[in-house]
Amino acid sequence: MGAAVAQVTSLPPSGRDGLAGLLAEGTVRSGREIGAGSGVLSGADLLPVLPALRDLLPDGALQRGSVVAAGSWSLLCLALAAGPVAAGAWCVAAGIPEFGVLAAADAGLDPARLLLIPDLGPSWPQAVASLLDGCDLVVLRPPDRPPAQARRKLEAAVRRHGAVLLVAGDWDGAQVRLRIAAQEWTGIGSGHGRLRGRRAQVVADGRGGWSRPQARWLWLPGPDGAVTAVAEEAGEPSAAPGSGAEQAKIG
Repeated sequence: MGAAVAQVTSLPPSGRDGLAGLLAEGTVRSGREIGAGSGVLSGADLLPVLPALRDLLPDGALQRGSVVAAGSWSLLCLALAAGPVAAGAWCVAAGIPEFGVLAAADAGLDPARLLLIPDLGPSWPQAVASLLDGCDLVVLRPPDRPPAQARRKLEAAVRRHGAVLLVAGDWDGAQVRLRIAAQEWTGIGSGHGRLRGRRAQVVADGRGGWSRPQARWLWLPGPDGAVTAVAEEAGEPSAAPGSGAEQAKIG
């Protein structure tokens, strides 16, 4: 684990200039170079996701050229990024200074394919536009609400480079929106026990044929640390093996 973590690249706040240097050195390749033969789905139009998330996304995957809003920064964002990285995609986490490499690795992200940019600087839309050319997947927490013109330019860059912009927050032009509507912690009894896992109801909606909300209960994470679908019985999530019947519910 230590050797892999050492390969994580942290870009200084210079943002755009720093990325240009990484592209020139070959540390990060252009999205056009990455698209073919990198281990990502050969169709090049889709980035695969974890099995538990497939029912929440059109075509069961992240579509290149799209923006996906995943609500506040949480394990859901990491889970959405885990599948593409496992398939060979390059991912950059931008504007998330508390991003935990160990937590990302536990969620299935290969640190060797991860670029970290804690601070994008005041001209963050321009920096993100450059990142979209260098990586398949950009996980972004915007420091502020972008003006409509800047947002449209970024959406155009997403389409032009065939990348996916995964926003930890709200985004007016997102094709798909996901949010955690409810959650239950398992393992806590009456004054005793330890937290063993979290079951979360994830709701997804979006544009076009995806305008009707889809909802699924997921382990985020489960007792074994994995992100999986919750087995359902009569429409209700079942108890985790060995977790006990008691849950702490948060609406």
